[in-house]
Amino acid sequence: MDDRGTPPPGLDPERLRAHLDAERPGLAAGPLTARLIAGGRSNLTYEVTDGARRFVVRRPPLGHVLPTAHDMAREHRVVSALAPTPVPVPRTELLCTDTDVLGAPFYVMEYVEGTPYRTAEQLSALGPDRTRAVVLQLVDTLVDLHAVDPEAVGLADFGRPEGFLERQVRRWGKQLDASRSRDLPGVDELRQGLAGRIPASPAPTVVHGDYRLDNVLVAPEGGADRITAVLDWEMSTLGDPLTDLALIAVYSGAELAEIPGVADAAGAEGFPGVEELVARYADRSGRDLSDFDWYVSFAYFKLAVILEGIHYRYTQGKTVGGDFATIGEAVPGLVGAGLKRLAAD
Repeated sequence: MDDRGTPPPGLDPERLRAHLDAERPGLAAGPLTARLIAGGRSNLTYEVTDGARRFVVRRPPLGHVLPTAHDMAREHRVVSALAPTPVPVPRTELLCTDTDVLGAPFYVMEYVEGTPYRTAEQLSALGPDRTRAVVLQLVDTLVDLHAVDPEAVGLADFGRPEGFLERQVRRWGKQLDASRSRDLPGVDELRQGLAGRIPASPAPTVVHGDYRLDNVLVAPEGGADRITAVLDWEMSTLGDPLTDLALIAVYSGAELAEIPGVADAAGAEGFPGVEELVARYADRSGRDLSDFDWYVSFAYFKLAVILEGIHYRYTQGKTVGGDFATIGEAVPGLVGAGLKRLAAD
């Protein structure tokens, strides 16, 4: 709530409290207040408290009706399934698919202490040694995720891994077509090159889909910095694990350092180089990375399409504020980086 006690958009504390009292008596011990932690194109995240304890509510964006992109039951399922594994996730408390309660499906999970490090300035407070340890732990946690047996945790039917990479290239190609508003030299060459050289995937795993440093929480624990929770599972599925690793490589590379609005944590002193991060994953997972250039090229293509979509919406007057006016300037460089990596494949 704000200073006037106004509930945040998308969450009515009284209706939530009534639902919790009916479905999980004792979970809330008093009147609830709430504040929006994160919002935008992704699912909305609220911190809710009864004055004694805190928990978190996740729901789709306001007015958004694409269930495949913002499926609360699916996100709740994967987070719940990973609870007994080495992957740190919040404990889930309740799933509600009744849209009469908050206007959309939602789920409730425990509040986990920690910081999502997004910028080099934030990481500078840790210093180079602690920064290095946190980023290496990010890779180790990804290895743990990809080591989970989907069938053993009830996720055998969580996705369709057969043809995963082909569908991904088609999907992001369609997104590109939907956002075309200017000439982008090389983007069709990149798209066609990716489609024509799809590698054979390793055995499928649970993939996060948007795995990066600012999608995990880090907190001091036991005398060291620990990843206390991996968040934002809305894009998770069963698929090719190297797509997750490629995102780490791209977000940790120099090409993204100057893009406004994109996390610049990789510029922090002590942040390990891309080669070390990829080698650590290869060593700990035992996976063959001989085709990894293709995956990095695809990650650049995917990010270029995302940013081009933001640029397109800005030109249509549908996105305002922030760095949206200049974000389109980054797209040609990403296309070029993707072509360069594809040529090295």
